[in-house]
Amino acid sequence: MPFRDLRDFVAFLETKGDLKRIQTEVTCDLEIAEITDRVTKSGGPALFFENVAGHDVPVITNLFGTEQRMCSALGVQRLHDLSGKLQKLLNLTQGAVPTSMMDKFKVLGDLAKIAGSAPKTVSKAPCQEVVLTGDSVSLDKFPVLKSWPDDAGRFITLPLVITRDPENGTRNVGMYRLQIYDQRTTGMHWHLHKIGRDHFRRSKAKGQRLEAAVAIGADPVTIYTATAPLPPVLDELFLAGFLRGEGVETVRCKTVNIEVPAHAEIVLEGYVDPSEERLEGPFGDHTGYYSLADNYPVFHITCITHRAKPWYAATIVGKPPMEDVYLGKATERLFLPLIRMIVPEVVEMNLPPEGVFQNLAIVSIDKQYPGQAKKVISALWGMMQMALTKIIIVVDGTVDVHDLSEVLWRVSNNVDPRRDLVIAEGPLDDLDHSSPLPGFGSKLGIDATTKMPNEGHPRPWPADVVMSGDIRKLVDEKWSSYDI
Repeated sequence: MPFRDLRDFVAFLETKGDLKRIQTEVTCDLEIAEITDRVTKSGGPALFFENVAGHDVPVITNLFGTEQRMCSALGVQRLHDLSGKLQKLLNLTQGAVPTSMMDKFKVLGDLAKIAGSAPKTVSKAPCQEVVLTGDSVSLDKFPVLKSWPDDAGRFITLPLVITRDPENGTRNVGMYRLQIYDQRTTGMHWHLHKIGRDHFRRSKAKGQRLEAAVAIGADPVTIYTATAPLPPVLDELFLAGFLRGEGVETVRCKTVNIEVPAHAEIVLEGYVDPSEERLEGPFGDHTGYYSLADNYPVFHITCITHRAKPWYAATIVGKPPMEDVYLGKATERLFLPLIRMIVPEVVEMNLPPEGVFQNLAIVSIDKQYPGQAKKVISALWGMMQMALTKIIIVVDGTVDVHDLSEVLWRVSNNVDPRRDLVIAEGPLDDLDHSSPLPGFGSKLGIDATTKMPNEGHPRPWPADVVMSGDIRKLVDEKWSSYDI
């Protein structure tokens, strides 16, 4: 059964000994962040801070800080299992023809599950046990963290920001940080290429305010899907329902025409004025560097609703490895089947933590013809968020892309720079500080595959040094006799 809410997940982690309650008084000004950073990097448990100075609301961090916890959150044994889940959905949507009566029943069952993935609106919800409007609206009651010394202030770091396209009404649920300016306003960190930013642009073109709601502390699957780079036509809450095996319960906000997860801990309701921007940042980001200050839209809060005794959930980002490593790895596994559907020669993919996900992708392919690696590089740069990937390395299908030592060995030995490097210009992630212009610069493709004669390599390509199979078998059988 999926976790109904954050509290179910926390209770589960506690039964597994994977959550630590901290009763010592701590401050939300850097101290919680330092504790969380140390615990995350050591592979430690989720943290529940019960005694936060100046607040009666506890803080939860490091919810997804290990691969096992990420698997538990998503209801799988291994992150690799996510590929199978999406592959099943893709097979159904492509009209896969069942070949037997049993297959027909299976398809009907799967279709029923997909139909049950849609959000379910309820009239009464835990997230609205307390409703604050007017002068009662204040962010001060929540222990929002300052994570790093040079941060511009306190930032909400694990929010589900929900907006609707002002033209067609499609919903977006994204995770965009919110810098607190005062009791009722925050920054809205919408990057140039994000769907939330597109909704803002369309509202601005119409001269209209854009309604928005921010849910904090939803169930773990719904939190994850807010980080997933989905195309605009796919609703994150539908994906959450599909992964959970049942639809996410939602409730209509009190002051805006938006539905939010009914079992969230805290909900902020309000609007973004298209004529107003304000300096936001700097912020110690997941790249391990401070993202620079820049002007961003301003979110005005008109209403706050929350549980009777709410919890505040946060994440700390910074130099990897951090908690977001495992969120990113889940996305890598989940979307591999979609990439294979569009680029079928792709065998495997690795987005290593060192590349902070938008800077480096390693892909192996089943190479059949000259120039295929460069074709794959171009195809990946044309796909959704892969368009922002700064470096793509392509290796042969027999290479383990998750073994960075092997990958670097292949790159060092198989690449002729003049022949095998592809440099292109295009969009980059807003957090890329190396490009001369914000959000735009050059990208590198590296073809580290075995070269064919008509790829500008007329000489014979040498074989890998590998011991013969019969000798390996012989040594295996006699190994104990060597007494090594």
